[in-house]
Amino acid sequence: MVDTQRARTALRYASVVGLIVIVVPFVVFAVPQVAGAQQSYVVLSSSMSPTIHAGDVVVVDGVSPEDVEDGDVITFEPPAEHEIDANLVTHRVVEVVERDDGRYFRTKGDANEAPDRALVPAGNVVGAVQFHIPYIGYVIQFASSGQGMLLFVVVPATLLIVNEVWT
Repeated sequence: MVDTQRARTALRYASVVGLIVIVVPFVVFAVPQVAGAQQSYVVLSSSMSPTIHAGDVVVVDGVSPEDVEDGDVITFEPPAEHEIDANLVTHRVVEVVERDDGRYFRTKGDANEAPDRALVPAGNVVGAVQFHIPYIGYVIQFASSGQGMLLFVVVPATLLIVNEVWT
């Protein structure tokens, strides 16, 4: 009897820990301020592999352009002449360029052989990547789709209604 009680208690604790491990990354994505950051984004390409993969989430905090150094991973709005067609890009700074008209950054994806063609003006920097969370971007993208909405919203709501009617 005592062993059964201990096993149940251990199972409860393991369930709570498992639930926390599953839920916390999604909370950090939804409210990055809990991790001391400002924004979070799902990574859509593998240009930063093996450091950051497609399907990962990057958690980004604002940074002063004066504090950005070689080796930092930044998220930025690509300038018009940038070869990448995206709203935001996350790449590593490989060179800080000082010009008369301001500070610029030469960036490069870790998986790319050459740096990006266009320099990134300091004003285009959204922030520096604080950390990344593997894989949850896939779940977030799926949840945003029609099938995901059906699975994560409609089905549970329907089950809840059926349960209430049944009881």
